[in-house]
Amino acid sequence: MSEPETAVALPEQVLGSLSPSRAADFKACPLLYRFRCVDRLPERPSLAATRGTMVHAVLEALFDLPALERTVDAARALLPTAWQRVCDEEPGVEELFADDVDGGEFAEWMKSAGVLLGNYFQLEDPSRLEPASREELIEVVVDGVRMRGYVDRLDVTPAGDIRVVDYKTGVTPREAFEAKALFQMKFYALVLWRTRGVVPRQLRLIYLADSDTLSYAPDADELERFERTVLAIWAAIQRAMKARDFRPSPSRLCEWCDHQAFCPEFGGTPPPFPEGATLSDPRDAEPTVRNP
Repeated sequence: MSEPETAVALPEQVLGSLSPSRAADFKACPLLYRFRCVDRLPERPSLAATRGTMVHAVLEALFDLPALERTVDAARALLPTAWQRVCDEEPGVEELFADDVDGGEFAEWMKSAGVLLGNYFQLEDPSRLEPASREELIEVVVDGVRMRGYVDRLDVTPAGDIRVVDYKTGVTPREAFEAKALFQMKFYALVLWRTRGVVPRQLRLIYLADSDTLSYAPDADELERFERTVLAIWAAIQRAMKARDFRPSPSRLCEWCDHQAFCPEFGGTPPPFPEGATLSDPRDAEPTVRNP
């Protein structure tokens, strides 16, 4: 008799992708999720988000320098290169300063980015750190959804303990909003746990606007519950997609939304539902302008 054939595991079918930002969009306002991921409407760059992207680029490049050269002056010297990188990756951001004839507004804006970098050095000494990775794409497929995202920094000890670090250029959230702030970090922790088999020891948010940090230690049971939450969000997205029914959820965030002209809450009409739309977001494929 011939030997039985060895079963070959087939890759799981991918029905769509979900990042922490897009999951948070759907939780906050299903219609916003539709505008961004189904209609893929363009959005205007903002000064705050673009500055956040530039500061992230500097903090990524800072660790390319030898440890003893990682000073605040060196970080600030990287700002012009980081600004050019943002301009190259995000066409249109230069228009933010189209009316700045004498360059004064741009100079003040760059100075404010330098202040944020100075605040970073009050919280960490980068000369004592050697990150395992920076701006790393992590992803895993669970029940047909590809959970993915870019992690600002991963620190790994010789014993294998993982710390997930995320830079925020805004202020530390009030206690009532800490859970929302940690949603993104738990998402990353879940993906890392599913791909590496290790629960991160610490999730650390670094807030540069007010020189503060928020740290959290997850456990496996919590991440299992969180996974169910993410899958429930994904199931709700699939139902909305099938029904072509993404409803608005008005809140104070509407004030900053670029899509009011298409929103029924503001007297607008959404564009025709695109045929052949898929549940993926091209902006999740590469790191782009950051939320502050």
